[in-house]
Formats: sequence, C-alpha cells, structure tokens
Amino acid sequence: MDQPIRMKSNGQIKVVLSSQKRKTTITKGLPDFQVAPKDIPPEHTALKEIEEELGALVGMEEMKRMIKEIYAWIYVNKKREEMGLKAKKQALHMMFKGNPGTGKTTVARLIGKLFQKMNVLTKGHLIEAERADLVGEYIGHTAQKTRDLVKKAQGGILFIDEAYSLGRGGEKDFGKEAIDTLVKHMEDKQHEFVLILAGYSREMEYFLSLNPGLHSRFPLVIDFPDYNIEQLMEISSRMISEREYTLSHGAEKKLRDHLIWVKSVLSPASFSNGRYVRNIIEKSIRAQAMRLLMLNSYDRHDLMTIRSNDLVFEEDG
Repeated sequence: MDQPIRMKSNGQIKVVLSSQKRKTTITKGLPDFQVAPKDIPPEHTALKEIEEELGALVGMEEMKRMIKEIYAWIYVNKKREEMGLKAKKQALHMMFKGNPGTGKTTVARLIGKLFQKMNVLTKGHLIEAERADLVGEYIGHTAQKTRDLVKKAQGGILFIDEAYSLGRGGEKDFGKEAIDTLVKHMEDKQHEFVLILAGYSREMEYFLSLNPGLHSRFPLVIDFPDYNIEQLMEISSRMISEREYTLSHGAEKKLRDHLIWVKSVLSPASFSNGRYVRNIIEKSIRAQAMRLLMLNSYDRHDLMTIRSNDLVFEEDG
C-alpha cells in the first residue's frame, strides 16, 4: 500500500502529491485482505462532507488520502483518551510548497472546515495574509501587527502566502521580527490556531533556514505539483460546465494546443496552473457575449457555445 506520508530525518512528515497515475500490481493467489473499509461508517459525517468537496477538486489524490489519515489520527487519539491511554496533542501547523494556482488556498479552507467539524478548531475560519499584513514600518510595529493577525486567527487557520518574502530583506529587515513573533506564538498557542505557510518550493527551503525553530514546528510539509495538460483540460471542462457553457470542438483543440505551448515556453514558477485556465475561461465568456451582441443572435445553442475565436490569449497580443 502506498504511503503518502513519509517521515524525514528532521521529524517532519513529507507529503508528495503526484500528478501521475500510479501503476497497480495485481498478485494472484493471495487472499483479498481489506486493510481499511472503503465505505466510511455513518458516524463520520464530517469526513464525508469534506470528501464530497474534495471530490470537486481535480487531481490531488495524495492530499485527499492525507486528509483522511489526519482525520483518522485525530479520531483515534480521542478514542485512546476515552480509554485512558496516552494521547498527546500534536501541533498541526503545515507548510504548503508549490507554484501558483495549484490549490493551496482551497485546501487550506477545507482543512479549516474539517478541523472545526472535529472540534480541533473552535471556528475553522481562514485568515489570509502576506508580507504587508505582518511587516510594520518601525521597531515594534511588526510584532504588534503579527500578534493582531494571530489573534484574528484564534480558533481557525492563519494562511500566509509567499511566506519566504518575510526573509528577503536581510538581518535589518522587519520581516525577521515577524518570523520570530510567529515562532513564539506557534509554541505558546499551538493548539489554539493552525499556521499554514505557503510558497514556491525552493524559496520555502531557504525560508526554513532563517530561524532554527521553524523546521521542528511544521509536522506536515506538503508539495503541490503543477497540473498536467489533461488535468488542466478537466479543470476548464468543469469551469465551463458549472457556468452552463460548452466548448466547441475547435475551441477545445485550440485551448489544448495553447496549454501545451504555454507550458513549454513559460517557466513552471510563472505559470499559474488552474488560475491561468480560469482567466482564459472568464475572458472567453466575455468575448462570446460581445460576439453575440454584434451578431444579434441569442438562441440557446449560441448562448451556450464558446467558439475558437472566443478564445483570446494574452500571449497572442
């Protein structure tokens, strides 16, 4: 059985979300053992509800498995507590590594909802922040801004995107003060809120080196891979369908060819994955509306169909 969570030498749990389909091996002549039931027992409604929302996300199979494992771990710990067994609470702070548009913020929101339903967090809300929300303009200002954000996140999740930007200014930059303040609150209030730091993989590795206490405080480190072409096309199909549109065959081919081209010329860090596809779809809907207005044609088929000439890409300009 594949194990999506692997222990590293520094005590972190490493989760790698693979965008490639796994090969399955069938062994004949062995009894069909079931390690865990496929169907979730009815009392686990919290997990069922989150699973339904996760089902709407393309890919992320390892992430979906990981969320089940976190749920099981918390649930079983509660059962151990009921039986008088040791069940020490563990901090659930996380680090998300990956390029833009790979679903990091969406997953953070879902985790907040799950933890709230499980009474791990009292509110489960998500506070999104970036460097400007934490770093002040004078000595002492940064610590206060950071404390205020942590206070707002009490009972929920504090999600800091592009967290590595806190360490870009060097020793005299106030970003270091924000890091030190976060580390202190992660320890003092580790069971009152969950901190999720997100950013590019390489930059986040450097960020971890800025404070010796950071590594040990993030038990869950999760990699979000870029989407492949098939997954990007599935994302576009779902977005189009949700809005009650369809792509003509010509539009579908044009979109696929463009995505193949753009992924080959853009660096992975500058391609925004699902966000890129969403922007294309939204622009195409506006272009279709203008075309229909000029043609004065509004039958049901025309209203629903995105044609190839409705797809206009920034790179073509």
